[in-house]
Parts: sequence; C-alpha cells; structure tokens
Amino acid sequence: MSVFTLIVFKLAAGLLLDRLFGEVPRYHPLVGFGRWSNAVEARVRAWSASRLAGMLAWLLAVGPWVGLALLVRDVHPLAHWPIDIGLLYFALGGRSLTEHAEAIALPLEAGNLDEARQRTSWIVSRDTSVLDAEGVARAGTESVLENGNDAVFGALFWFLLAGGPGVLLFRLANTLDAMWGYRTQQYLRFGWAAARIDDLLNALPARLTALTYAALGRTRQALECWRRQAPSWDSPNAGPVMAAGAGALDLKLGGAAIYHGQEELRPQLGEGSAPDARAIRAAVSLVRRGILLWLAVAGLIALALERLHA
Repeated sequence: MSVFTLIVFKLAAGLLLDRLFGEVPRYHPLVGFGRWSNAVEARVRAWSASRLAGMLAWLLAVGPWVGLALLVRDVHPLAHWPIDIGLLYFALGGRSLTEHAEAIALPLEAGNLDEARQRTSWIVSRDTSVLDAEGVARAGTESVLENGNDAVFGALFWFLLAGGPGVLLFRLANTLDAMWGYRTQQYLRFGWAAARIDDLLNALPARLTALTYAALGRTRQALECWRRQAPSWDSPNAGPVMAAGAGALDLKLGGAAIYHGQEELRPQLGEGSAPDARAIRAAVSLVRRGILLWLAVAGLIALALERLHA
C-alpha cells in the first residue's frame, strides 16, 4: 500500500469523524491555542510590536505544536494513524459550517431578522446589527464560501500534502491570521507576519477551492467572475474563492459592509440574483459536493498509484 493510499484512508476517516461528531463541544484544542497565543503576544509585545516581533511571536505560537506533532507521530510505528486522523478531525469544520449556516437560514426564512442577525454575527467580523434580510443572506453566503476554503479544502490540501503536521500548521496559521491579521493600529505591524504567512499557505488551496466551486456550478460564469472580479478584492485568496463561488451559484455578492465601525465599499462578486436563505443553503451544498469531489479524486489518484506500483 502506497503512502498516498494511507493518507487517503486517513482523509476519509477524518471526514467521517467530522461528519458524525462535528466540532468538539468542550475543551476544543483551538481554544487552548488561542489562550497560548494571547500569552505569547503579551510577552513579545512587552519587548516590541514591530514586524520582527510579530514574526517571532508567530514562530513561538505555532512552532512548538507542529514540532510536537512531528515527534509524537513517530513514537510508535502505528502512532501516525491516530495522530494524523485526530489532527485532521480537529482542523476540519465542515459540519460546524453547515450548522452555523442553517442557524442563519432558518430564522431568516421564518422572518425572524433579529435572530438571523445575531447568528450571523457569530461567524462574520462585520457589524450585523443594521443588516436587512438581503444583507444577512449575503454575509452568510459569503462566509460559507470563504470558510469552505479555510475550514475544509485548505485543511484537506495540507493534509494530503503533509499529513497531520501539515494540517496542524495550516489550521494554526489560519487561526493566528484571524487573531492578529487585522489592519488596525494595534496589529498593522505586529500582525503582518500572521497575515502574510496565512496568505502564502492559502495561495494554492484557495485557487483549488475556486476551481472546485466552478466545476460544480455555472462553470463558465464562475471562471469569468474569478478572472474579472477577484483582482479587485482586498484579499488575494478570498477574492478567487468568493468570486468563483458566487458565479457558480449565479448570485450577486459583495457590496457595502461595516467593519470596526467603518463602512467599506467592497467590489461586486458574482452575477445573478440577490441572495436569500436558499442561497446560504446552496453555498453549503456546493461545499459538501466539493468534499465528495476531492475525496473521489484523491481515491482515483491513490488507485492509479497502486496500479503503477503493482
């Protein structure tokens, strides 16, 4: 059995665990990592808040855990099985993404705008208190499309490439970007390394995610929206993902949004109709079908490699 075949078996196991159990309800490792990162930030900031200090903080926050994963998976010939599968399970957020999306779509569909706004605020960083129904649907749909890369396909890519330690590196880097990667006065310099490293680790996965969305929806429109609209988006990775996703779903996303009390006029993403509760569910379906596609392609590659080595 080839190394890649072993990885695919582990990939399927991790996806199954995420599908069955979702996120750990208590004592999630990323919560502990957040506390660790806050402690590291406090210590390093006492010395400096420069870009160099931010890079040092990133290394101190992420390095020990990736190093530990590399060591622990080799303590026994079979240790790589539970370590790799466990790390993938903790890194994935497929079921959680579905649950959060449905928690927005249900009250939105029922006309309970206040609850839909509140639920949306749990998964986006924009101000949701003044959003109308279309604004809530837009925010929810954009979040599902973007997090399809961050919480699913990016994790699958790095797991296929580097196993458990690879997916751990990706997930911790993504978490630090969410904590430190803001262009605010506090993090403009200190968070520079976190934002750039996350951009680097996401560069190829984001474009594979965009291709996945395009392949499973209105392909020509998705590719055209990616080509025309993604370069004008603020994030080099979120742009392709959301433009292709919006085009694939025949939706018009983007537009004005309020972040940290400031209104941002964001470029249009996609083409087609305005989003509603059905659009949120359509985005979830796109991600879930994408997971099946990735699993099928990985399985076919593994089968081809087995035959080559037979």
